[in-house]
Amino acid sequence: MTTLSIATLEKGQQLFSTTYSFNRGDLVRYAGASGDLNPIHWNDRFATEVGLPGVIAHGMLTMGTVVQAVTDWAGDPTAIVDYQTRFAAMIPVADPEGSNPSDAEGTEIAVVGTVGKVDPEAGTVRVDLTVTLGDEKVLTKAQALVALGTAGAAA
Repeated sequence: MTTLSIATLEKGQQLFSTTYSFNRGDLVRYAGASGDLNPIHWNDRFATEVGLPGVIAHGMLTMGTVVQAVTDWAGDPTAIVDYQTRFAAMIPVADPEGSNPSDAEGTEIAVVGTVGKVDPEAGTVRVDLTVTLGDEKVLTKAQALVALGTAGAAA
């Protein structure tokens, strides 16, 4: 078991780098689970009629998926004290023609977490998140405040 310690963290240090993908099946499942049945997330015809390139991933699905990277790094979802972001770009999710939407590879986003600030007195670290689709940032000012305590937390 690894122990995360405030003492070993410094501003600018990369903590993790990972990718997540969204396919059409993910969007449909999230729509049902969240109750957000807006057709821009599952109906290409509707999405293009309102000026979108096609269906797009839910913002809250994106936000929730991204914070999972912080949870995985911290090893404890209750260690996340605060999480915030701004939505900067849509994540289009193509429809795989003639196949089961859940079988498609999907649209991949990259998530990189770095130390933005360490507060030894409070026992917290601010994790700054860079979230991109290709070269485009899809979230900006994405930050999670994680309580590690002064002695560290188990991961």
